[in-house]
Amino acid sequence: MGMEPVAASREDEEAKKMEAGGDTVGQKLDAGALFVLQSKGPGWGKYYIGPIQFLVCFGAVIACILLAGQSMKAIYLLANPGGTIKLYVFVAIFGVFMVILAQLPSFHSLRHVNLISLLLCLAYSFCAVAGSVYLGNSDKAPPKDYSITGDAQNRVFGVFNAIAIIATTFGNGIIPEIQATVAAPVTGKMFRGLCLCYAVVVTTFFSVAISGYWAVGNQAQGTLLSNFMVDGAAVIPEWLLLVTQLFTLLQLSAMGVVYLQPTNEVLEGLFSDAKQGQYAARNVAPRLASRTAAVALATTVAAMVPFFGDMNSLIGAFGFLPLDFAVPAVFYNVTFKPSKKGVVFWLNTAIAVVFSALAVTASVAAVRQIALDAKTYKLFANV
Repeated sequence: MGMEPVAASREDEEAKKMEAGGDTVGQKLDAGALFVLQSKGPGWGKYYIGPIQFLVCFGAVIACILLAGQSMKAIYLLANPGGTIKLYVFVAIFGVFMVILAQLPSFHSLRHVNLISLLLCLAYSFCAVAGSVYLGNSDKAPPKDYSITGDAQNRVFGVFNAIAIIATTFGNGIIPEIQATVAAPVTGKMFRGLCLCYAVVVTTFFSVAISGYWAVGNQAQGTLLSNFMVDGAAVIPEWLLLVTQLFTLLQLSAMGVVYLQPTNEVLEGLFSDAKQGQYAARNVAPRLASRTAAVALATTVAAMVPFFGDMNSLIGAFGFLPLDFAVPAVFYNVTFKPSKKGVVFWLNTAIAVVFSALAVTASVAAVRQIALDAKTYKLFANV
C-alpha cells in the first residue's frame, strides 16, 4: 500500500517526460524507443534495433504505396476497360497524395486516423471474403487445385518465403505498441493495444486467407484482389470489386501515413531545432522538405520494383523475424541476467539461435525470389 504513491508519481514523471518529447520538437517517444535508448540493455542495442525498426516501417510505407497504386489501376480498368495507363503512373499519383498526408505532425495526431484504419480494415476484409465466396461458387473461378507446385528446391525456399511473409503479417503490433505507450502507464496500454491489434489481425487475415485459398487454390496471386480481375475484366460483381478496392485504397492511405511517422521522427531529430516551436518557420521548412523527400524515395522504389509479395518477404526476413523473436530473447538475458543453470536462460538462448538461423535462411530465400522475379519483370513493370 505504501508503495502505490511512489509508483504513481514515477508514472506521472515518466508521462511528463514522454509528453515533452525528449530531444525532438513537439513529438512523443514510444516505449520501445525509450527501452533501446535508456535501458540497462546492451549498448549496441540502439545501433541494431533502431535501424531495423526504421527499415521495417519504411518498407511498409513502400508496400502501401505500391498496393495503393495497384488498387487505383484496378479502379481505372473497371471504369475504362482496356485502358493503357501504366502502374507506375498510379503509384506516382498516390505518392503525391501521401506527401500531403505525411505533413500530419505526430503520432498523437494520428489517433483518429488509426480508428478509421481499423474500420476500413474490417470493411475491406469482409468484402474480400464475400468476393471469394462468390468467385468460389462461380463458373468463372479457376479449377480448384490445392497441390503445391514447383520442384523440391522451390518448395523448400517457398516455405521460408512464406514464414517471412507470415512474420510480416503478424508483426503489425509494432505501431500499436508505439501509439499505445506514448504516456504512462505503459504496461496496461501496450497490452490492450496489442490485444486489439491481434484480435483484428487474426480475424481478418485468417478469414481472407482461408476463403481466398478455397476459391482459387494454388492460382492465388500476390494479392487476393488481383484474382478478382482476369485480363482486365472483373470476375465478381463490379460494384463489389469497386467497393473493396476503394476500402483498400483508403486503408492504405491511413496505414502508410502511420508507418511513415518513425521515419519522420528520425529526420526531424536530425534537422529540427529543439529550442524553437514545432510550428516555427525554422522547423516547418525542414519538416516539409524531409517528409516530402522520404515519400518521394518510397514512391520511386515502389514504382521501380512492383513485387508486393517479394517485398513482404524481404521485410519479414530482415526485419520482423529478428525484431519480434530473436532480439527480445537476447535483450532479456542481457538485461535481467537469469541464472545460466535455469530454464529461462537456455529457453531464451534457444529461441534466439533458432529464429536467427530462420531469419538468415528466410533472407536468402527472399533475395533469391526477387532475383528470380527480376528475370521475368523489369524496372517500372506494369504488373
